[in-house]
Amino acid sequence: MAIVIHVIAALLACSSCVKHQISFFSETDEPLKEYTLQGAGKEKILMIPVKGTISDSNKDLSLSRKPGMVQTIVSQLRKAEKDKNIKAVILEIDSPGGSVTASDMLYHEIVQFKERSGVKLAAVMMGVAASGGYYIALPSDFIWAHPTSITGSIGVIFLRPNLSGLMGKIGLQVEVDKSGKNKDMGSPFRKATGEEQHIVQGLIDEMAGRFLTLVATHRKLSDETKSKIASARIYAADDALRLGLVDQIGYLDDAIRKTAQLAGLADKPKVIVYRRSEVADDNLYNITSTSKPGIQDMRLIDLGLADSIPSLRSGFYYLWLPGQGE
Repeated sequence: MAIVIHVIAALLACSSCVKHQISFFSETDEPLKEYTLQGAGKEKILMIPVKGTISDSNKDLSLSRKPGMVQTIVSQLRKAEKDKNIKAVILEIDSPGGSVTASDMLYHEIVQFKERSGVKLAAVMMGVAASGGYYIALPSDFIWAHPTSITGSIGVIFLRPNLSGLMGKIGLQVEVDKSGKNKDMGSPFRKATGEEQHIVQGLIDEMAGRFLTLVATHRKLSDETKSKIASARIYAADDALRLGLVDQIGYLDDAIRKTAQLAGLADKPKVIVYRRSEVADDNLYNITSTSKPGIQDMRLIDLGLADSIPSLRSGFYYLWLPGQGE
């Protein structure tokens, strides 16, 4: 305990060396507030950043807990729905996807928001908008890709650890008593049987079929194109445009002008974002919803993995996760 107190005291003592004030506790209990990124006027376009793995689970940080993406996005949609001056919403997507259920929940919430509010909805792909990241873009009236965006990966992956080889090496066994022969399907302590693999593949095919059907319906794809994308490969922006997965290629300011046109707004509309506190020198490329750096942000080395790699819980994912295959 004494060590912890000394560490905190040292951090506070050197706070004058840090440009921004450090917050040691979560800001998620602070209400969302509106901040203007550019433009002026009464009618507005709301930017909603969608960054990282799509999940409905909270993230435990050093001294706080960060809401999952579904909760974060839905809270912004709820707030936007109450503001009749918001005429369009842009989803700024930089996500490889996430769990099947979280992706589908967020898709559903976006569809419901659009139907209730009647606002125009656009999606802008940044670095990656693959798998579940593309899934949630489907309700959009217009999908814009950055020239170097990666998208596609329209399919399902079932992740599960396999510890059977390791346990054999160390001479460890796990005994399981069960009520049915398939009760412990997906167990990390043994290899899957042929029957279990068949069952899991059936579930994968069913979930992939739903994904493909939604893509074909929203994007009005031919059967030939639907068959091509069923391979679940990724695509560069130019290929995605040729296949009809996106509507246009360009930059963020181009997408804002197009969205304003769709919503019947001026060429240089007021663009806003919801944050829990103000960000110095804010702009369109700051795709965060909070501002004050907390103790969890004080890292000498940040590899950027926390928001891009899900926990290795067994489950079904609409996720592009390179390097995880056999």
